[in-house]
Amino acid sequence: MNPADAASSRLGRFRSALSEYPPLLWAFVYFFCLLSGYYVLRPVREAMAASSDIEAIFPHAMVAFFAARGVPLGEFTLQVIFTSVFLIMLLLQPVYGWLVSRYPRRVFLPVIYGFFIATLLLFYLMFDSGMAGRGLAFILWITVFNLFAVAVFWSFMADVFSNAEARRCYGYIGAAGTVGAFLGPVITRTLVERVGIANLMLVSAGLLSVCMVCILRLRHWAVLRERERRLASGEVPMGGEIMAGLKLIAREPLLRWLAFMVVMAVGVGTLLYNEQNAIARTAFATADERATFFATLDLAVNTLTLVIQVFATRPLLSRYGIAPALLIPAAAIIIGYSILAASPLPLMVAIVQVVTRAGEFSLAKPARETIYTRVGREWRYKAGAAIDTVVYRGGDLAFVWLHKLLSAFGSHVVFGGGLLVAGGMAFGAWRLLREEAKLPSERAVAAAPPEAAPAAGS
Repeated sequence: MNPADAASSRLGRFRSALSEYPPLLWAFVYFFCLLSGYYVLRPVREAMAASSDIEAIFPHAMVAFFAARGVPLGEFTLQVIFTSVFLIMLLLQPVYGWLVSRYPRRVFLPVIYGFFIATLLLFYLMFDSGMAGRGLAFILWITVFNLFAVAVFWSFMADVFSNAEARRCYGYIGAAGTVGAFLGPVITRTLVERVGIANLMLVSAGLLSVCMVCILRLRHWAVLRERERRLASGEVPMGGEIMAGLKLIAREPLLRWLAFMVVMAVGVGTLLYNEQNAIARTAFATADERATFFATLDLAVNTLTLVIQVFATRPLLSRYGIAPALLIPAAAIIIGYSILAASPLPLMVAIVQVVTRAGEFSLAKPARETIYTRVGREWRYKAGAAIDTVVYRGGDLAFVWLHKLLSAFGSHVVFGGGLLVAGGMAFGAWRLLREEAKLPSERAVAAAPPEAAPAAGS
């Protein structure tokens, strides 16, 4: 088959999926706008984190506090940022648990996105005025936004699509996000030096407003699926304990191994991220230059991600299940870290970073998310969010400090340690697959009494 025929065939399959699954179009637009809005701002986060202007990152009082105790805050920028992010996640987890327990889906989804839109307007004012400490505030905000907004998106998709539909549609939805993630850095590269960082906040807020419209449209199909399959309705409060997500992770083997795999994936990414920041800090003099560099890196990641999603994600998930989508990225990371341990060149760090992130976004993440279509809503909204927030950032915190320790002995030691972490990620994927195989089939869940269906996998 020549390339033109292959492209036509893939486009035909996409059109067929759109006609067969009407909510796919709204999910497509939703994820496109969500990741566009995030990736417009991501280079700003990276530029601030790699900034040598300590007072642009931290407020005056914080700089003075550490200076009075003889601690040079500039030497611990990433460690302080990651520690602050983890503490914020610990504080917000019970707030999120209370929100999804006490309010129905039609309330808590718009509230979450409305909060992010309102705070973006505040950041416009902070960056426009050049307020000291804007860097730390923005980094904390965008990290919370990325984890909670994306976690809620996939939880909502598991309300809308069945497992069989997810295997066919998640590849397309992921590709929409990748196109959005591709567009975001293009917008940043095009506009940042013309209009400044502050006005990018308004661009992102506009894209999130479109997400709100998509949420309202998708509710219809979520309700319809729940009625057809006699599942617990998301239109009434979920109830349960505020901290149920963390308790489920501690109790359920599948969730424990899912959390373990996520922590190991975070570990390999964090070690690379820290090395990348060290390179950017010495190579570029201004925040705008660093933003351009990170936007270019994001373009490379998203280009490779889109290629994999177009050619591999849907066929792998629909024909072979989640095993290849979990194990292939793990194997690629092991190979990449083996190369870096032997030759930690800056260009090779960038290449492995691109491959690692592309494998996570195009294969591992969609594969993990299909698991949630076969379990109850408390698993999806509470345990899933806990893994994507507290567990994720706990891994970040541990590995950012581990990097500080290992980097004292050189890059060879950092990547040697990373190779062990990559091996742990592959082991976690294998154990997760064993637990996933024990879940009841979707047909069995659909045939169960209504009160039993939501507890699938418990």
